[in-house]
Amino acid sequence: MPEPDAELLAAALRRDSADLNLYAEVLLANLADSLPPGAVQVKRRRSVTDRVAGRAGSVDELDVTLGEQRLSLRTDRGRVAGEICHEVRGIVLSRRRVDLGEWTDALARSLAAAAASNARAREAVERFLT
Repeated sequence: MPEPDAELLAAALRRDSADLNLYAEVLLANLADSLPPGAVQVKRRRSVTDRVAGRAGSVDELDVTLGEQRLSLRTDRGRVAGEICHEVRGIVLSRRRVDLGEWTDALARSLAAAAASNARAREAVERFLT
């Protein structure tokens, strides 16, 4: 596969970004198995009804870690808040709040860079683009 275009990848990622629950499920289905273990993490909020019904609950936080960059999405008073962190060995060196569009662009660039050197990341990118 030729080197993925970050803009094309960002457009594919934006398709499902309106709802954090849906977005997280799409990212989990397409990324979690293809990226290194622990690269995609989701924290859910489970109500009593969710527990009784055996449902996973609603997504509260989504973190994608690629190299030294951690991209986080969280629900904040019903709105999705994005954050891009530069992290080295678990220590956050910088933290920047961004809107969902900028977060998606950063994720696309990180995935494209990872795909250039990692076969498993390339598989994840191919899944988004097809």
